[in-house]
Amino acid sequence: MTTATLTAAGLSPQQLAEACAEAMWSTDWTSQRLGMRIEHIAPGEATLSMDITEDMLNGHGNAHGGFIFSVADSAFAFACNTYNQLAVAYQVSITYMAPGRKGDRLTATARELHRAGRNGIYDIHVTNDRGEPVAEFRGHSRTVKGTHLPE
Repeated sequence: MTTATLTAAGLSPQQLAEACAEAMWSTDWTSQRLGMRIEHIAPGEATLSMDITEDMLNGHGNAHGGFIFSVADSAFAFACNTYNQLAVAYQVSITYMAPGRKGDRLTATARELHRAGRNGIYDIHVTNDRGEPVAEFRGHSRTVKGTHLPE
């Protein structure tokens, strides 16, 4: 399915979520260049993963917090943009629980907690490839004018 000729009309909620993710991914140069992968998309949900490379380490030899934030923020963005409404973050918080290490695959799983009107709340759990918690992220989204696909 290519988003170039796709419209939102007649798509199931799952198909719409996938088409919106494809449209976003096509120009999400940051996530792509950081080596992120979309593992799962569904209405109000997204899971992205990213491998920690040597270039992502700070002076302590751990993954720089900005990279952990980036994978969490990207999962949040994909989750809140699954309804063919443009949604942006307007407030987020992150708690770092454990360091990421070179070679770790971080997985950020975003789930919608609440969505009404223009506002949404999402929890994002970041784990390493051993299933250990690395960070907890909460994002608040707001819809703005526009859509990912023509109606």
